[in-house]
Amino acid sequence: MCGIIGYIGKRNAKDFLIEGLRRLEYRGYDSAGMAVMKDGRIFLTKAVGKVAELESKIRGDARQAMLGIAHTRWATHGKPSETNAHPHADCFGNLSLVHNGIVENYQELRDMLVGKGHRFVSETDSEVIAHLVEEELKSCEFEDAFTRALSALQGTYGVAMMGVSDPEKLFVARKGSPLVIGVGTDEYLVASDVSAMVGHVSKVIYLEDGEMAIIDLQGYRVKTLDHELLEKEEQILEWSQEQAQKGGHPHFMIKEILEQPKSFEDALRGRLLVEEGLAKLGGLMPVEERLRKIDRIVIASCGTSYHAGLAGEYMLEEYAGIPVEVEYASEFRYRKSLIDERTAVIALSQSGETADTLAAVREAKRKGALTLGVVNVVGSTIARETDAGIYNHAGPEVSVASTKAFTSQLAILALLTLYFGRMRGMSLVTGKRIAEGLRMLPSLIEKVAEQSEPIKKMAKKYQDTPHFLYLGRKYNMPIALEGALKIKEIAYVPAQGYPTGEMKHGPIALIDEQSLCLFIAPKDSVYEKSISGLEEIKARGGRVIVITTEGNEAIGGKADEVILIPKTLELLTPILSIIPLQLFAYHMSVAKGYDVDRPRNLAKSVTVE
Repeated sequence: MCGIIGYIGKRNAKDFLIEGLRRLEYRGYDSAGMAVMKDGRIFLTKAVGKVAELESKIRGDARQAMLGIAHTRWATHGKPSETNAHPHADCFGNLSLVHNGIVENYQELRDMLVGKGHRFVSETDSEVIAHLVEEELKSCEFEDAFTRALSALQGTYGVAMMGVSDPEKLFVARKGSPLVIGVGTDEYLVASDVSAMVGHVSKVIYLEDGEMAIIDLQGYRVKTLDHELLEKEEQILEWSQEQAQKGGHPHFMIKEILEQPKSFEDALRGRLLVEEGLAKLGGLMPVEERLRKIDRIVIASCGTSYHAGLAGEYMLEEYAGIPVEVEYASEFRYRKSLIDERTAVIALSQSGETADTLAAVREAKRKGALTLGVVNVVGSTIARETDAGIYNHAGPEVSVASTKAFTSQLAILALLTLYFGRMRGMSLVTGKRIAEGLRMLPSLIEKVAEQSEPIKKMAKKYQDTPHFLYLGRKYNMPIALEGALKIKEIAYVPAQGYPTGEMKHGPIALIDEQSLCLFIAPKDSVYEKSISGLEEIKARGGRVIVITTEGNEAIGGKADEVILIPKTLELLTPILSIIPLQLFAYHMSVAKGYDVDRPRNLAKSVTVE
């Protein structure tokens, strides 16, 4: 899996392909490659490592091509190598393809094709598609060969392909892996992510599962794999090129952390009715009557989104009075989930393409549940396949480690708490108090982010610490988990997140003078209990950084370091307490000299299971 970019037009394809690959680097990858069509021949270049390695290989090549495809690979079948890098070809180099996804029956297909005389050069599952098309071309034209080959596949794919038998056309298709067509003036782009085409096109077409497109200089045709012609709506691409750039910051991650006052405000924009104590969620209007009848919510998500779901569980149960369960989407369909038509399943996903979360949505729909999507990417698969949903409106999040998408998810979950709560008996007074608290948060987030420099000094001070323990109670227990995840993701430090009360049931054995505990203890309903946990750590020689509420002067004598956050409603404290933990992880990663935006082994959008 990873990044696909394709171009057909009247300008030099290589320029678009390299730029597109650079914009897709944030997804995480181990190799890159490019194929271009010139004078009826395909020219292929691959490199292990960064896109810069590929660019250096093609530098000086004056060949002008108007058709090409390129790819950044994150290994699933076969180790990172030039041979395993995309694009892949058939036996004679007469066609070339790039592929995201997994071909589950590739070994069976490979054995069959080897029996027919095909020669494979890579260890990948993707190469089998090229040879399938080659085999089908013995009895039909390219378009038919393409569709026949895809029909033989089991699994998922986003595919872009070109062949010398049809040298002025680009063929693309998707099943379970995102693919978008960008519509320009006398030119077209294809990509797995719209960020690769921002600034070049103003309109896009999202392919659905089971759809393919044939693109040439005259236009495009979208069909089913059964060759039924489809009418597709061109959608306006709202993201600007500036949004996808660093804006003068050294890394995308710090830019996105500091954007959170605005991204949080954008998540609330037009949805928060303070005087009425209400949340107006237009995306839920088509299913509002069904929502009135639900008696249970299941939140399905992965990674950072899972932690947001845990915080949402506290909000929804306490203020909306609805039983909530939060499940790992990766486990959802492998256990017998007791859901029915009175269950609402909420899928949280920044990209809207997370394979496990999408699978959970489909399983929930099979069982008759109402499905709701909370996603950041307009037109993404989860947005299209759920019954209704809400967009984060956080803008592009380029850094692999999620920050502003997380807080915007918390904003949406707080709005859902208002929405369901007022529907189910929450008083006007409580509704107004929560709405006013949400309205104030952007300025409070900004105030916390202003502490970046002192947090940077803390990160440098403790950068050689071998182990971290993150602790929090109630609403801030999920923030302890998320803080630990952040420092694992980008600073590669072993860290554990726990509920404070669970510390004495095992993790306290890790406490010594070498360990560091990041303790989330705002002045809330469980503050006194939290301080008891802090005392236990200090009694065993552990070092402590405490995140607490402004004005809490008494904490200074108990902690090695103190980070203050403004006072807000208890259910909203996670939105403030996560900011210092994001900054701490960021600055520690920088201090250690790591690639903050593209941490090792990780991809931004996990589109395979």
